[in-house]
Amino acid sequence: MSEAPREVVTDSGIPLQPVYVADSVADGLEERLGLPGKPPFTRGPYPTMYRERLWTMRQYAGYGSAEDTNARYRFLLAQGQTALSVAFDLPTQLGYDSTDPEVASEVGRVGVAIDTVEDMETVFDGLPIDQLSVNFTINATAPIILAFYLVAAERQGVARKDVAGTLQNDILKEFLARKTFIFPPEESIRLVADVVEYASAELPRFNGISITGYHAREAGCDAVQEVGLTMASAIAYSQAFLARGLDFDFFAPRLSFHFSSQLDLFEEAAKVRAARRMWHRLATERFGAKKENSARLRFFSGCSGATLTAQQPLNNVVRSTLQCLAAVLGGAQSIHVMGYDEALEIPTEESVRLALRTQQIIAHESGVAKVIDPLAGSYYVESLTDEIERRAWALVEKVDAGGGLVELLAQGVPQRWVAESAYAYERQILSGERVKVGVNKYTDGSDVAPPLFEIDETAGDRQREKLRARIAARDAQAVGESLADLGRALDEGANTMPYIMQCGRVGATLGEIADTMRSRFGRYREPQPW
Repeated sequence: MSEAPREVVTDSGIPLQPVYVADSVADGLEERLGLPGKPPFTRGPYPTMYRERLWTMRQYAGYGSAEDTNARYRFLLAQGQTALSVAFDLPTQLGYDSTDPEVASEVGRVGVAIDTVEDMETVFDGLPIDQLSVNFTINATAPIILAFYLVAAERQGVARKDVAGTLQNDILKEFLARKTFIFPPEESIRLVADVVEYASAELPRFNGISITGYHAREAGCDAVQEVGLTMASAIAYSQAFLARGLDFDFFAPRLSFHFSSQLDLFEEAAKVRAARRMWHRLATERFGAKKENSARLRFFSGCSGATLTAQQPLNNVVRSTLQCLAAVLGGAQSIHVMGYDEALEIPTEESVRLALRTQQIIAHESGVAKVIDPLAGSYYVESLTDEIERRAWALVEKVDAGGGLVELLAQGVPQRWVAESAYAYERQILSGERVKVGVNKYTDGSDVAPPLFEIDETAGDRQREKLRARIAARDAQAVGESLADLGRALDEGANTMPYIMQCGRVGATLGEIADTMRSRFGRYREPQPW
């Protein structure tokens, strides 16, 4: 007796037919598609897409000291990179100065150490801020990092209207997945709103937040959960900004999004097509957007570090290529491709060059950028886009029914969803149900690590020495007064951005500014829901 055929599913568990035909797609496709640059933006946020301008090639980089990071940026720009993306070390992310003994071993390890405005100036030394678009991957201390960057821009003579880029500034995904939070949720969202309000008013070329599904996906959720949780975050933030008294059409045009790009090629492309359509519906139907730009979802695609392997690391070149291709087919505005050695260490110059060349070859040699939304009309892709959207809406409705994302995060519910999905994935790897080439199949015992990046072990000591010298040379009275002014702004509910900038101008450190916030807000300790 023959066994029943095994069900074939996407990475998110969506059952797949052997072949798709016209009847596989629901009626009304033309309305759901529209045209590129037109509602509901399924086919892309801009009418000309890559025929007029390629996506921004924005390799994520930063390590050690500000001087080390500046050298890496100069190298990447010389190789043809078109924008920058800054990685920060854990002390900077968590609001500690490099001289704090609690974080001594982490200074400069997973990103650049930023203690003062002078560090930010050094990172961009010789790099014209008014000609760059810069992404800052920072959340709990995002207002401080943006303030330091704006002061560094002032010192270059750059007007605020010419400062371009994106601040991640998505604290909800920290509570959900990554855990580099400092303050309780309510106070954290207040700081997010300070940045969004300030950026919307003062920085016309800058996105004050990047609403992020990437980290939940890296932590183990599937593509459907990634879209649904990202839309739930967008709802929570929009409600918070509206409660502050901001008009939706004031802040929404500068909202940006960040999705992971993983290995199920068509599902990944369909996922972001569905996300654009969902945001258009939320913006117009739920929040009453009057401006077309308020409903136009733009996103940065980070290729997936979680899918890379330490075994047979050169296989990661192929994985990253597929992920980049999925992001391009999905219509990303900005892309980062992982180095093949990132499962082992900070990438070397060789691996980051190859990662950048991967983007450039796809852009200039593959032909995929010659036609706008080449997947449109595919029976399979359109059916998959519809199904991802349907399932993601069901998750959004589940979050709404539970009181919203902030309430559910306090209960640990979405965290449990992510953990359960990650556990199921790992079980599939261990059982062999899901093939991981070089890990659970096609292993030949020839795993040889490539030459790895060597961290300068003196970077932390050099950073601490610089910081002590700056503290000794500054006007202590001016620093004390600026921190006191910031404290009053926090007490009175004023927008903190101008006060943080003044703190940076007179030499206050990131840790001192964060301590002023901690003295008002306290430190958050996550409840254990299980």
